[in-house]
Amino acid sequence: MPHVPTELVAQVRFALVQAGFQVLGDAELGVPGLRVTEVSAGALVSWTASDEFASLARERGGCASSDDSIRVIVKVAVSGLLLRLGHSVAETAADGDLLVLADTISAADDGDR
Repeated sequence: MPHVPTELVAQVRFALVQAGFQVLGDAELGVPGLRVTEVSAGALVSWTASDEFASLARERGGCASSDDSIRVIVKVAVSGLLLRLGHSVAETAADGDLLVLADTISAADDGDR
């Protein structure tokens, strides 16, 4: 039986790519973008804006929180997609990343048998 968070990470990455998101690989550390990593509770989905984008957002938006509004849009799009696919999604308290809980994968697998 595969390790549940590892399988969940693969499922989340696949779903995001199929929906049109560009998901960064493990080797692309320090590169801005959408990333899915394994954590003990499941899969952690994080998004990092490039410095150039953050700067442009502040210029165009006239306020320092313009890149935060884009972060919220990305988060809503990702969580909405994953919720529609039957995953349990929670926001992390520290940095606002999304946590896809591992318990949802076993429930989905049980329904297939």
